[in-house]
Amino acid sequence: MSFLSIRDLNVSLANGAPLLRRVSLDVAAGEVRALVGESGAGKSMIGKAVLGILPRAAKVTGGSIQLDGEDLETLSPKARRQRIGARVALIPQDPLTALNPSRRVGPQITDRLVDILGWKRAEAEARALELLEEVHIQAPDRVMKAYPHELSGGMRQRILIASAFAAEPKLIIADEPTTALDVTVQKQILKLIREMQQRHGTALLFVTHDLGVVSKIAQSLTVLYAGKVIEETDIKAFFAGPSHAYSRALLAATPKYTDPDGSLTPVPDSVIQAVEAEIAAFDAGQMGTVRA
Repeated sequence: MSFLSIRDLNVSLANGAPLLRRVSLDVAAGEVRALVGESGAGKSMIGKAVLGILPRAAKVTGGSIQLDGEDLETLSPKARRQRIGARVALIPQDPLTALNPSRRVGPQITDRLVDILGWKRAEAEARALELLEEVHIQAPDRVMKAYPHELSGGMRQRILIASAFAAEPKLIIADEPTTALDVTVQKQILKLIREMQQRHGTALLFVTHDLGVVSKIAQSLTVLYAGKVIEETDIKAFFAGPSHAYSRALLAATPKYTDPDGSLTPVPDSVIQAVEAEIAAFDAGQMGTVRA
């Protein structure tokens, strides 16, 4: 059974412009599903819709988001926050802006445990220290008392990972968590997220534009373009040969680490034109999604 089940989710701006077009996807307990696509495809918007943190100008205009069988769209804002706070966590993209620069690290990990889940402060602090050790931070006592600007980017991201796993959520949404880091640190953080996910058995919705990252962490993936699901399949099938022309072009456009001096291959205009025509037909109710 899927822990997260999204069905025909529409998100639009106030003027009616669609941001997500009848998106449907599932994430099973313990599964790692990647959301991939170009910038602006709607990847992060799906995560924000699940968390209930859409921009003010956007709103859900149709469909359902079920968490462990419960439709979040039918809950009051307070009840929804309680359900999300207890079951779902976020690893955001930029650790410097995600952490409050005026507060020490410790309370930024423990406040969620105390305020949302009702833990005692001493219990929450002990849990924070344990998690900082688990994400391989040396001298966790010192780090708990530090301010974010006193730490490196890699350490800040490790703190956000520790914070996400603190309350043992059933689902973590990782929104491009390695984008703001250099390549060496990216590799370390990616390995750490995978280790933590496997150790805790947490479902992971991993948002990225980097197919190289996807191959190392995910079991399944969903390809998006302009808010529409273009293709969904398992990782082995995707890298063996995507079913959709846009997915094939996206894979071909991925830089090859084995050929660092090779030229970049853009997605052909003909493919973009075809997928936009497909989306127009989809909006008119004449076409579905490629599922492998």
